[in-house]
Order: sequence, then structure tokens, then C-alpha cells
Amino acid sequence: MAGRVRWLSAGLVLAIGVTAGVTAGVAVTPAPATADPGQPAAVAPPDGPAKAWLVADMVSGRILGGQDPYGSYAPASTIKALLAMVVLDQVNPAAAVRATASSTDVECSCVGLVPGAVYTTRQLLDGLLMRSGNDAANLLAEILGGNQVAVAKMNAKAYQVGARSTRAGSPSGLDGPGWESVTTPHDLAVIYRAALNYPLFVQIIHQTSAPFPDGNGGVKMLSSQDRLLSSYPGFIGGKTGFTNLAQETYVAMAQRDGKRLVVVQMYGRDALWDQARELLDWGFAQ
Repeated sequence: MAGRVRWLSAGLVLAIGVTAGVTAGVAVTPAPATADPGQPAAVAPPDGPAKAWLVADMVSGRILGGQDPYGSYAPASTIKALLAMVVLDQVNPAAAVRATASSTDVECSCVGLVPGAVYTTRQLLDGLLMRSGNDAANLLAEILGGNQVAVAKMNAKAYQVGARSTRAGSPSGLDGPGWESVTTPHDLAVIYRAALNYPLFVQIIHQTSAPFPDGNGGVKMLSSQDRLLSSYPGFIGGKTGFTNLAQETYVAMAQRDGKRLVVVQMYGRDALWDQARELLDWGFAQ
């Protein structure tokens, strides 16, 4: 990455402002910068378990650092941001749908949909983004016209926003022979930068909990899987992922003092939380 300045692809005109700690309609607690202004910025970014990673400024689009940022990797559930954007483009969040047996017949992680129970699109998005529900992904894909239609729309969305090296193979990010997904750290940064234009997307990834139907007439509480959400100052939100092919994947976003960063990690052989935290700290010190 040294030697020349790199920038995120600009396939979509973005209108994301920072006003008193507010990002896309969601209040994010302003956090003090970690670097002492009188001290020189860190020279080398921290190492960690991710084989490929990227740190970028989402306001300017400038890539601050990376390791194999244009390499092709399986995204696992981080690709669900594409599905969420397509759903938000085309479906009323208040629209209700009845879960089918086919939507719940999926390899988990699952949010726990019950066949015959009714869910709103907003509730399914909560399950998709907070709990990485593959059953929620399947049902949202059914709303869009089925898995093949949903995947085609996800790929069209990726192209629209400038993620030109991305190909979704399934709505959920699950992979297998003939339905592999592929992307790059750069493209995931582009996708999540675009997703911040959707206030409901930001609201969902920023919430630590949300009520969800239990399928039997009651309500249960969903808790976000993102460990940085309640522990990293200025954190906006993120998305985890794992498959045997992808290994650990993670996208994290945070803001401080008018700077908004995204960290993308791919093919991690161990938990990525510590490296993500250190990469954010490093990025804010630049």
C-alpha cells in the first residue's frame, strides 16, 4: 500500500454528514481521539489474524492502509449488507410476511423463525443484521422473488455502488459448490460505505438489542453479536461472518472528531475483535 494514495471506488454519490455525533439519523456518542496531537502518528498498522484487511476513511474515500485489499475472498455473512440494501430499496419495512418451511430449512446461524409465524420486514432485517440469521435471509429473499432473483439483485446493487469485484452466490453468504460468493476487502468497504446512506440500516447495526416475535405469540429479545458495539468509543456498527471457506470475516465502522473509518478483515484464522479495535485506533491516529 505504500508509495501512492489509494481511494475507494465511487460508484455511488454519497451524502453522509457528521453533525454533533449523528450518523445517518442515529446518534453516536462522540469519542475523544486516542492519539496525542503532539505525538507522531503510528508508522505501521498492527498485525493480527486476518490474512487480508483494509482501513479506509469513509468521508474522503481514502484508503489509509491494507494488506491484500484487492485480493478475492469469500465474504460469509458480511455480504448480507447487500441483501439489506436491496430489501430497503424495494420493500416497505412495515410489510408483513409469513415464514415458510423452506425459509427455515437452512444451515444456521439462525434467528429462530417459526414456519407459519408472521414477521415484518423490519423484524427480519433485525434478525439478519444483529444475529446474522440465515433463515431471515432466506425469507427476505422469498419476498424479493426467490433466491436466484435476490442474488441477481444483490449483484446488480454491488455493481451500482462500485463493488465491481463482488459476486454474491447466496442471499446469506453461505457457500458451497456452485453458489460461492466472492469479494475483496476494498469492495466490502465500498458496500458498507454505501449502506450508511440507509438510516434504517445504520439504526439496526447500532442497536444492542431489539424485540423479536418468538413464533408462539410472545416476544424475545435479540442481542447484537458485535462485541465492539458496547465497548469501542464512537462505534457505529458492523457485521460478522464465518464459513469454513471464508473463515472469520468482519466489517467495523466508527467515528471520532469528524473522521469516519471502516475496517474490513477477511480470512481470519482466529477471532478478529482485538485486531479490529487496534486497526481503528491506528486509523484514527493517522
